[in-house]
Amino acid sequence: MLSKSKIKQSATTIYTYVNQLRDVRLAGRAIFVIVVLLVSWSGVKAIDANYSLEKQISVLQQQNAVQQLEDNNLKLQNQYYNSNQYLELSARQNFGLAAPGETELIVPQNVALSYTVSEPQTPVSKPIASSSLFERNLKAWVNFFLHRQQATD
Repeated sequence: MLSKSKIKQSATTIYTYVNQLRDVRLAGRAIFVIVVLLVSWSGVKAIDANYSLEKQISVLQQQNAVQQLEDNNLKLQNQYYNSNQYLELSARQNFGLAAPGETELIVPQNVALSYTVSEPQTPVSKPIASSSLFERNLKAWVNFFLHRQQATD
């Protein structure tokens, strides 16, 4: 008897759930939720597209600024090349000319070099012959990534 009442009660709960599913208000809520999700999704896609376009605009603006700076640098360089100061320096260096009233002193090379300081010699590293191919390869890659200069074998 107890089992019949439980069966009857479960049947009524199932019946109420089915009636709730048939209710127009529930269908309206479901459609409303679906529409809200679709609108939200399209909004997110639009925001993402705007963000990617803004990044592209920013990169292009930076490239434009760099190009303008290079252009200004070239303009200044051209102005310097057209100045009298550059022409005088160029004539002194390339043609050995001097300004009027100046005397040019020619110093022999051996005298000029005797007053210079020689650069310290960097010791050339010996190739390690006893290391294995794996060790030499690993050291070569480490030197490559750390921008070290090493004598080639």
